[in-house]
Amino acid sequence: MPSLSACLFVFPVAGKEISAFQIVHSTLSNRQDQPIRRGNPYIEGGLAVSPGSKPERFVFAVEEAVLEDLRRRLAATRLPDEIPGAGWQYGAERSYVKELIDYWRRDYDWRAREASLNRLDHYRVRMEDITLHYIHQPGVGPAPLPLLLTHGWPGSIFEFTKIIGPLTDPGRYGGDPKDAFTVVAPSLPGYGFSHSPDQRRLGIEEIADLFARLMSDVLGFQRFAAQGGDWGSFVTARLGFAHSDKTVGIHLNMVPLAPHPRDRADLSDAEKAFIEESKYFLAEETGYQWIQGTKPQTLAYGLNDSPAGLAAWITEKFQTWTDCHGDLEDRITKDELLTNIMIYWVTGTINSSFYLYHRLKHRPWRLGPGERIEAPTAVAAFPGEILRPPKEWAARMFNLKRWTAMPQGGHFAALEEPEALVEDIRAFFRDLR
Repeated sequence: MPSLSACLFVFPVAGKEISAFQIVHSTLSNRQDQPIRRGNPYIEGGLAVSPGSKPERFVFAVEEAVLEDLRRRLAATRLPDEIPGAGWQYGAERSYVKELIDYWRRDYDWRAREASLNRLDHYRVRMEDITLHYIHQPGVGPAPLPLLLTHGWPGSIFEFTKIIGPLTDPGRYGGDPKDAFTVVAPSLPGYGFSHSPDQRRLGIEEIADLFARLMSDVLGFQRFAAQGGDWGSFVTARLGFAHSDKTVGIHLNMVPLAPHPRDRADLSDAEKAFIEESKYFLAEETGYQWIQGTKPQTLAYGLNDSPAGLAAWITEKFQTWTDCHGDLEDRITKDELLTNIMIYWVTGTINSSFYLYHRLKHRPWRLGPGERIEAPTAVAAFPGEILRPPKEWAARMFNLKRWTAMPQGGHFAALEEPEALVEDIRAFFRDLR
């Protein structure tokens, strides 16, 4: 999530407040952008681009030398000792990390995954000094609704590869073409192929503003829907707060933020239980937030140099945050896990991906007294999510129109439960088109 995405939950503990950082807690060609179809009610004017810049088609094409270097590093891995029988109690399990490394070196096929990613329409555009990578997949239907999908940490745009097809072309997947979306899925700045020269200055507010400009100024959408989990839930919530004139509605698969202390009168029993439950996460599962939020550069030396270290750091979060009952591959395959890790490895962006934690720790976005997100909001509540606030907690902050208690699934909903997530997104926005 951002580690549960550094959820900026704020709770009163021992007479003081602690934030989510304490409680819990991204080859160019000459092809032009897809033409905008006439008659779409969500388009205003034509394709507007920043002066001197226009979207350029982007193709994943990792140099073979990078892959050869990766295999060399994997072969030279020096695994640490482990307490006998520790399993995942103290972090990534040694036997699983060794198994994953061996598979990565001998059997994993990046070229096949690269080709699969390239079947989607990727672009990059320069917005001021930021080079933003995004997927722009046109919808197939009478009036596709623009939908902005935002990922989190330690995820990437790869998380959305199972849901983009059903969202953009529902008829092909047994759905109603009237439910079609035109999907835009950016890589967060500093993640994957989105580059910012100074990651420190970009917080949730700035990223939400950037994505709003991408949708309206670059792609020409007058209004759009937004969806996100982890850091994506924060960005999506901010869009619903600061850009409610542009957002048709927002859909979340993680509830970010917390009501201002003045807006927490008469907490329900469920809300009180949630606060107590969250103390475990604070005590046992926030170490990564502290190091990423205070001294990210130090950690990055190891993870940017060692693919085994990077894999262990990310895999442990997937194992802990998925609804897998201890068996990660019951929910996420090795190929899926490694493709997500590869996006960090080949771009060298694990360090820059940390800085959102640093920014949020030192200058968080919080709701003020009486402030709410007024955009119509839906929440898909998965039982294996990192924190599980009750409906009434979310209703204190959001204009909550839909709450779906999912039967299974965890933090990485788009990978774990793509069909359930797609159906909930369709159902919510059906009446908002």
